[in-house]
Amino acid sequence: MKFKVLLSVALLSATIAYGQTDPTIMTINGQPVSRSEFEYSYNKNNAKGVIDKKSVDEYVDLFINYKLKVQAALDARLDTLSSFKKEFLSYRNQQVRPTFITDADVETEARRIYRETQQQVEANGGLWHCAHILIGLSQHAPQDEETAAKQLADSIYTALQGGADFAELAKKYSTDVNSAKDGGDLPHLQKGQTVSEFEKAMLALSPGQISTPVLSPFGYHIIKMFGRENFPTYETLRADIMQYIEMRGLREQIIDQKLDSLVQKEGKSVTQEQLLDRKLASLEEKDAGMKNLIREYYDGLLMIEMSNRTVWDKAAKDEKALEAYFRKHKKQYKWAEPRFKGIAYHVKTKADVDAVKACVKNLPFNKWAAKLRDTFNADNTIRIRVEKGIFRKGDNALIDRDVFGVKATVKSVDGYPIDAVFGKKLKVPESLDDVRDLVVSSYQEELEKEWVAALRKKYKVVVDKNVLSTVNKH
Repeated sequence: MKFKVLLSVALLSATIAYGQTDPTIMTINGQPVSRSEFEYSYNKNNAKGVIDKKSVDEYVDLFINYKLKVQAALDARLDTLSSFKKEFLSYRNQQVRPTFITDADVETEARRIYRETQQQVEANGGLWHCAHILIGLSQHAPQDEETAAKQLADSIYTALQGGADFAELAKKYSTDVNSAKDGGDLPHLQKGQTVSEFEKAMLALSPGQISTPVLSPFGYHIIKMFGRENFPTYETLRADIMQYIEMRGLREQIIDQKLDSLVQKEGKSVTQEQLLDRKLASLEEKDAGMKNLIREYYDGLLMIEMSNRTVWDKAAKDEKALEAYFRKHKKQYKWAEPRFKGIAYHVKTKADVDAVKACVKNLPFNKWAAKLRDTFNADNTIRIRVEKGIFRKGDNALIDRDVFGVKATVKSVDGYPIDAVFGKKLKVPESLDDVRDLVVSSYQEELEKEWVAALRKKYKVVVDKNVLSTVNKH
């Protein structure tokens, strides 16, 4: 007995040590992270085609930083925000709702649509197959145009009576381009689908007959009747019906109906939201890929919102901090070559050349555009064409020629024959706005580093090196 107990303990210990199918690879603030989650993230971000691939060891720190930001978001209770819940549930629904229906459910809906359409068409008298030649007329066409159209239609009808080929004449003369390429052949028609003048003439024809020219709001029609047609079979129309279901979003209606029926079946003791939650849990239990996908989106939303608040928005909107950062690091934003800070502009009169300069001379550079627009291009009268910015050699031909002394071909602007520039050449940036994008990017990087360092101090991270060594090797 004692031997059996010892053997059982040994076997149990071995199972615990070696039999875990998804062991914990690390803990973040005491929260376990499975090997499968790490592998999913690593393999996705180092798949074929990724330029900056990382080794497993190199990727560990990136992954930890990501999870630390998620933990910070959870501590800030960002997961309780209505905006977060709304966006996440929308994504969850995209993944889960389609699983409530099968191809058979869609097929059933397609057959229902077919039956209803068939019954409607048959109740409306069936389908007619005909072709036409249209000599088009615009609404309220002058009398001479209408006379010319009538004469052409009469001559075509005469030719048809003499044995001319209807399809060939349709291809040559019909202004209904869609049917003309098919010899005038029209889709099968039922009552109420065409204008009354056309329908009345069409229904008066026997198979094989051709109508005299009929005037409708579209022009003169010459109609050839082929005959009444049976409603097409389901198999013939199935592809079109399936396309109709997708285009009209009817698949979502089918899902709603299925969910409603499930709620009714359970006696309204559950809601649709509870059914979706239950389904998601079932899918995640059966499919690790789905579980990782949903978690990735959930964590990603939290990480992005927290990063926005802590780094991205702060760096972009904190003018005082940006200005201080620029002054402190001004030397690192030196340019290899001088640049021109100003405008290249084109005017109609010589007087406006100086008027433009006077207009913006004492204004801050960031207000030039609005002032020029209000002064010269108000009331729908455009007096000048302007390009404003900080230009390098090669950015603008006019500035290359007149500021940098480079041979350049300046393309004239129609209606604005006089070219001019105004501004100043800078050897180095003189203000934050001259290099704002670079400063924002650098400041974001600094805030990111400081934030991650603070998170590393705040949250305990423990990595199981033994499990890490088994990534993608088990």
